[in-house]
Amino acid sequence: MAFRKAVKGTLIGGGAVATAFGLSQFFEYKKNQAQLAYVEAQGELKVPFKDALPTREEQLSTLRKTEEFDVLVVGGGATGSGCALDAVTRNLKTALVERSDFSSGTSSRSTKLIHGGVRYLQKAIMKLDYEQYMMVKEALHERANLLNIAPHLSAPLPIMLPVYKWWQLPYYWAGIKMYDLVAGSQCLKSSYVLSKSKALELFPMLKKDKLVGAIVYYDGQHNDSRMNLAIALTAARHGAAIANYTEVVHLLKKPDPKTGQEKVCGAHCRDIITGQEFDIRAKCVINATGPFTDSLRKMDNQKTADICQPSAGVHIVIPGYYSPDNMGLLDPATSDGRVIFFLPWEKMTIAGTTDTPTEVTAHPIPVEDDINFILSEVRNYLSPDVEVRRGDVLAAWSGIRPLVTDPNSKDTQSICRNHIVNISDSGLITIAGGKWTTYRSMAEETLDAAIKAHNLSGGPSRTVGLMLDGGKDWTPTLYIRLVQDYGLENEVAQHLAATYGGRAFEVAKMAQVTGKRWPIVGKRLVSEFPYIESEVQYAVKEYACTAIDVIARRTRLGFLNVQAADEALPLIVEIMGKELQWTEQKKKEELEAAKNFLHLEMGYKACSEQLSKTTEISLTASEIARYKKRFYKFDKESKGFITTVDVQQVLEKLSIHIDENALHEILNEVDLNKNGQVELDEFLQLMCAVQRGQISDSRLAILMKTVEEGLDLRGPVSVDRSGGGV
Repeated sequence: MAFRKAVKGTLIGGGAVATAFGLSQFFEYKKNQAQLAYVEAQGELKVPFKDALPTREEQLSTLRKTEEFDVLVVGGGATGSGCALDAVTRNLKTALVERSDFSSGTSSRSTKLIHGGVRYLQKAIMKLDYEQYMMVKEALHERANLLNIAPHLSAPLPIMLPVYKWWQLPYYWAGIKMYDLVAGSQCLKSSYVLSKSKALELFPMLKKDKLVGAIVYYDGQHNDSRMNLAIALTAARHGAAIANYTEVVHLLKKPDPKTGQEKVCGAHCRDIITGQEFDIRAKCVINATGPFTDSLRKMDNQKTADICQPSAGVHIVIPGYYSPDNMGLLDPATSDGRVIFFLPWEKMTIAGTTDTPTEVTAHPIPVEDDINFILSEVRNYLSPDVEVRRGDVLAAWSGIRPLVTDPNSKDTQSICRNHIVNISDSGLITIAGGKWTTYRSMAEETLDAAIKAHNLSGGPSRTVGLMLDGGKDWTPTLYIRLVQDYGLENEVAQHLAATYGGRAFEVAKMAQVTGKRWPIVGKRLVSEFPYIESEVQYAVKEYACTAIDVIARRTRLGFLNVQAADEALPLIVEIMGKELQWTEQKKKEELEAAKNFLHLEMGYKACSEQLSKTTEISLTASEIARYKKRFYKFDKESKGFITTVDVQQVLEKLSIHIDENALHEILNEVDLNKNGQVELDEFLQLMCAVQRGQISDSRLAILMKTVEEGLDLRGPVSVDRSGGGV
């Protein structure tokens, strides 16, 4: 009864709000219809490279040989790629350079949501902030457009907001209904209220104690780096000359014939792969470098003031069993006032994010304090029956948000992630701030400003409703054709369809025969994930230049499980080496660089520290005795350490064979001082960390326990990862 009254009391207020915003919704609808009518009236755009993309070498040749571009975009993130697509579809001669890989920065390290920003709407209402309201409204429009133009990479996601106090139910319900209302006709699905029992039915891991009910609303979710890449590739197919691993050394300038003032007219660039340098001349240069915005602005003018204040956001990935397959969770008020999302993603669970001031770096590293903060907040909302272990963290990363700063602001949390378009005295166009969801509208506004400032002959934007690469030929049942036509595993086919859309057939055609009855084609890179070898070959066609590009951005293996990515690296490097004619030395360098990336940027470092920091062995005397007994079953000579030879000798007696390289990897996970052997103290530290939950499913611990307990060893002992993390 109280539940119904709490909801009913908000209806009158909700009706008043509906009336207040109705007029703005009408005008927004008319504006959207006018944009779509323009796109339709222009007919289909010409796509010069519809079937095959130019190679990276051909793109670089175009950049070097073109006398002058209309637009040169610096930065290959979501915003920069969006600017290139907007420009080229206005029939402007367009170039784009990125000093690393497409989406290598913030755009691949997001919360994976396509959303308007519930918390920004709350601030807009509470503070009567019209600017924040318009930002949410714009984002909700862009959310609908992005879900429409890349249906293979994105989908609506229901998100649950659990309520633990009766008075919060009508308060949150009114706010979420307002969110639906602002979206208007572009509302994905209407939000709804759940009773306690229904909430627990849909999200059984939820903490039951004091739960009143829940509210479910809808936002979008996507594969962010693949989405970014799709935008860039779409621009390339429409004729834009784009190149990754091409950095701007300095800006080119020439005097204005009328005023004599120095004006930016291009950039001197360096191909990082070959070291070759060349000039790219353009009527207009757009700075879309995200957190590095001020670096390029200072190339233009050393005295210019900074306009960005970077903020670090850490995310973690934990096993999929921590959340339902199709229901996210929102913690609207953490212990320090931040917002935490807890979302299913790629059959895993992603949790984040933090929001702390940071220094700008190309290689942000997740810190242990932030990882533990997220885990602590997750524990607050999950049932005590669900043990949230530090060892279950499969990957962790940090992304730098390029927030537009207010010099008077005390912290980054109060800053609205809106964007600004700035034109310097020399004509450099800078687009800064904003959020992933609004990349398209930001690009449109930037190109409008560029056309006006530089008298370019471009028409209105044509990117509303423009399908991204792979989206046009995608259908929800496309994966069935992949299974039937090529003999792929069902899971692999679904993955290819959801990653490449209509271009999945190109990847399937490259897949190698397995030699098995089923699947017929499609050799996996690692057993737990549906990524196959032909994706590495196809990644090269998508301008992948390094092994990191493959594990982090063409596939998402590094973001999902760093141990699995580490295991797949030798094969990935070998395949790329054949495609790109790498020398043995180059292969070695690529393998080392990718391992370093996983170690520092994807959370492997935090994993090793969990064990090395466990110097105090807090085990009882009986536990120590038990683990010593287990250890000495392998250390027959009581040397105080074991090696791969010791382990192999025990396994041979039991007729068990494990590959020597695999065995070396298993011991290396525990070998803290890296001397090629596992000492007794290291083993006891491992078992202590396992008991504390800092490490889960250690392969060495499982192997030694299985042998000790004398299980039925007629079959092989499984030493595969079973969800253990970093």
